[in-house]
Amino acid sequence: MSSEPSAPGEPAAHRAPRRGAVSLLLRLAPLALAFALVAGLCALLGASPAAVAAGLWQGAFGSTDRAARVLATLAPLLLCGSGLLFTFRAGLYHLGVEGQLVLGAVCATGAARALWPHLPAGAVVALCVGAGALGGVLWGALTGALHTRVRVSEIFAGLGMNFVAQGLVLYLVFGPWKRPGVASMAGTEPLDGALWLSTLGGTDLSPVALLLGVLSLLGTAVVLGRTHLGLRLRAVGLSPPAAEVLGVLAARQVLLAFAVSGALAGIAGALQVLGTYHRLIPSISSNLGFLSLLVVMLAGRRAALVAPIALFFSALNVGSLELPMTLGLESSLAGVLQGALVLFALLSPRVARGGGRREVV
Repeated sequence: MSSEPSAPGEPAAHRAPRRGAVSLLLRLAPLALAFALVAGLCALLGASPAAVAAGLWQGAFGSTDRAARVLATLAPLLLCGSGLLFTFRAGLYHLGVEGQLVLGAVCATGAARALWPHLPAGAVVALCVGAGALGGVLWGALTGALHTRVRVSEIFAGLGMNFVAQGLVLYLVFGPWKRPGVASMAGTEPLDGALWLSTLGGTDLSPVALLLGVLSLLGTAVVLGRTHLGLRLRAVGLSPPAAEVLGVLAARQVLLAFAVSGALAGIAGALQVLGTYHRLIPSISSNLGFLSLLVVMLAGRRAALVAPIALFFSALNVGSLELPMTLGLESSLAGVLQGALVLFALLSPRVARGGGRREVV
């Protein structure tokens, strides 16, 4: 029920446009406040906000290579964001997507080391992606089991699993999988070139990775918006006890949401190995799991808004690398803008009233 006041006897046809205008203003307010904060910070640092915006644009889209890098970063954001839509729809504040991505990368690397050159390259690549998805499912299921069986908050369970996954990567890179004669932050021995995903025109963009990201988001929108699974997850997210009364097993739906999220994040991790770094490195996730959390939160858990917001964040990440070279500013300024956007979105009146839980795909 809307809390907007209306004049007695005011026709519904007049109230609807006014409600729409107020809703639009509430959606745009966080964006305006965040940009105002960053503009003020730029002024304090002695830089023109317009120059900073131009630098970010130049850094993100100033050349074909840079634009391709933006789209390459977009692919894992779409995959992780799609998975998070499932867990958020079930009412879960799932922070373990970073660990799922990392374990997907670990499993993909392990599969490549075990299967190549015993199988054809195409088969090995496909099996590596499958292994990444399976690893993510395992990590997601463990997080879900901690939440449903041991009653550990999904927030703390996810964060704990993130630390375990990162520790496993460090152990492998500096232990069993270290480069011959040396162990370094550069990671494991590079995969054979036959296992690298093909890229577009020698850029960083893998069409396969981007296609998987787009398909995952479209599939998520269909599943959550037009299937019984989406309806069951919605029921669990709104009220687990009420869902149980209606015959929906809440624990099962929660585990399923974690598994789907893990599968998609695990595929993103596999693509990081096969298409971006071509090896396992300690920073294999590049914090894209956490960034996807910001994307989904700012999107209000709406699948339709995930892609444009993910593209915006991807452009910020890539474009910020230009700031130190052209304006002498820290590239972390983009992180300030990202954090401010999410903070103001969470503090907006609509979210404060709890309206963020009743999302629409």
